[in-house]
Amino acid sequence: MAPKPVAKVADESAPPAEVPLHRKFENIWSRQRNRVVSCFECKRKHEVSDQATSTNCPGCSAHIDLRDYKITTSFSRTIRTRGDLHLTNKGDLSSTSVICHSAVIEGKLRGNLQCEDSMTIQLVGKVPGRIAAQNIVVERKSDIQCFRRVAVTNIDIRGRMSGEILATGSVTIHKTGSLDGNVTAKSIAIEKGGMFSGQLVIGQATLTQGELLPEAKAAASKAESDVSMSGAQPAHAT
Repeated sequence: MAPKPVAKVADESAPPAEVPLHRKFENIWSRQRNRVVSCFECKRKHEVSDQATSTNCPGCSAHIDLRDYKITTSFSRTIRTRGDLHLTNKGDLSSTSVICHSAVIEGKLRGNLQCEDSMTIQLVGKVPGRIAAQNIVVERKSDIQCFRRVAVTNIDIRGRMSGEILATGSVTIHKTGSLDGNVTAKSIAIEKGGMFSGQLVIGQATLTQGELLPEAKAAASKAESDVSMSGAQPAHAT
């Protein structure tokens, strides 16, 4: 007689099958990511999904735009978003008021731009409007002329820039950078090869250009005069 077949019993002690690597990555990316945004009206902060395009403030019920904007042609409407802005080299932004989280500027900027976080400028041309951000980077190939005061916390200048800067933090002019204009900041750093020409007020970030402390008018007037004369010609950092 032929032997009876023996049924195979699964070994319960065997480790479970390993999840393929690509499945692990799919699980990671599929997890919902959140970010914190603040209300434009009452400034209250709350958490929203990274995929959301808008939300309402839980405090005052105001609508908050979360979309990113890419400007590729002429654009003149007001923008107020907690998303990012990209002004391409073919874009022309003439809005009187643009507020965003961060921005990359490559095209014509004729309006006012305020960034909650950072602004990167890759532009050759004039900037007639007001610009403000926590951190501004003027890239190496940039050559900009700002007609209004630039309000910033920290600014890195790697290209050419002319205009007045009011910084509550630091101004850094890299070896490839040059700045022609008056600066009021807490500190300034100029790398070897960098150039600066203009009047300089250091340590009093709350003062606007030309303001002097009452008790130091005489001494400061002489110091300012000396700085003005020395600032008439671009100075190479050493």
